[in-house]
Amino acid sequence: MRDFVITADSNCDLLPEYIKENKIGIIPHYYDMDGVTYGDEVNLTSKEFYDMMRAGKMPTTMASNPAVIRDTFQKYADQGLDVLHFSFSSALSGGHSNVVCGAEEICEENPGMTIRVVDTLNVSLGEGMVIMKAVRMKQEGKSLQEIADWVEENKQHFCVYFVVDDLFHLHRGGRVSKTTAIVGSMINVKPILIVNNEGQLINSGTVRGRKKALSTIVNRALENMPEEYRTPDYDLCVVHGDAAEDAQVVADMLAEATGMKVIINVVNPSIGAHSGPGALGILCMGKARC
Repeated sequence: MRDFVITADSNCDLLPEYIKENKIGIIPHYYDMDGVTYGDEVNLTSKEFYDMMRAGKMPTTMASNPAVIRDTFQKYADQGLDVLHFSFSSALSGGHSNVVCGAEEICEENPGMTIRVVDTLNVSLGEGMVIMKAVRMKQEGKSLQEIADWVEENKQHFCVYFVVDDLFHLHRGGRVSKTTAIVGSMINVKPILIVNNEGQLINSGTVRGRKKALSTIVNRALENMPEEYRTPDYDLCVVHGDAAEDAQVVADMLAEATGMKVIINVVNPSIGAHSGPGALGILCMGKARC
């Protein structure tokens, strides 16, 4: 049986030290800020990126580059390795289809190589949690196919609860109407967003005020987390758009309720361009995406 590597796109929001330690291959997604394209060798810090958004700069995003995808997979082909790739939700980005096309081309050119692409139908550390589970399974000796099959059968249990601070960023990304953005901002309405079974980011209700919104997503996550998922075999995460203090408060609430270690990371710019500064999400295992 050939050895294999696990790869993903940069939208998985895994911590840099985790990526390095576990040798996860990362295919970048890109963003443009003020006429400069970032995402590969050159990047803004999260603070720089979100401060520029606060100052009124409006970034745009781009999916993964087909040439980079081919080069990445060919590198592993040259090493005699198979690839298990996890992608950002196909409902939210063209990156998944780009990777599928690149994988098919490289496999045709390298007979005997396997590249299996799994659409996580998830975002940010929701995608990252799938990868962390896959890494543990690989360390336990599971094969590429066994891991991929398990993820396909269980990916609907990787849940996301998200709030944003500014509805206009969601409007620019086509998530809410302009009227909703204007009215919501006037009356301080905060939508509770989830990723559904089709991998789409949808509105799952609204509350008034940020404090209420944060407590709501904590309660929603905890209500959906049975004891079987509150073990070291699974992860519990918080991501934020340069809102570290709120993220720590939410993480502390989750840790106290579950006894689990909570991973915290910043939402990368490719996603943050749509969610905006102040966004905050909880990513957990649950009974269902609800």
